[in-house]
Amino acid sequence: MRALYWTAFWVFLLDQATKYIVVHAMDLRMLGRIDVLPPYLNLRMAWNYGINFGLMAGDNPITRWVLIAVALLICGAVLWWVHHEPASRWQKIAAGFLVGGALGNVIDRLIYGAVADFLNMSCCGIDNPYAFNLADIAVFVGAFGLVLLPGAKKPS
Repeated sequence: MRALYWTAFWVFLLDQATKYIVVHAMDLRMLGRIDVLPPYLNLRMAWNYGINFGLMAGDNPITRWVLIAVALLICGAVLWWVHHEPASRWQKIAAGFLVGGALGNVIDRLIYGAVADFLNMSCCGIDNPYAFNLADIAVFVGAFGLVLLPGAKKPS
């Protein structure tokens, strides 16, 4: 379980540090955009009030609390599952990615009322209108890992 908790801790810390640097220190919330390596990597301030790609976004404050509750329930379910089922070290690390990323976005919703997204990547003539953050990447990597990585063998 140590691998899960340390992974979650470092993912959470890295996510919150990058958000602080980009949103506050680089003042992206006021500038709105910073071109880093156009068009491949740009910083675009986007406040996500919904789920992926802004789905379910709205002005209803209940949505914020429902999304916080869902994220915390998912974190709890993943922690319970890894604790009660035989999981490989890699699955525990994947679970840590998922939990750390989800908690990073929960903190955003508590502090800002929305998730702070800022990474925007485009390539090959395709203009990507969406932004994301490191927590989103971690949640994706964690979920992908939990699905695809082999579990530990059950003792017979």
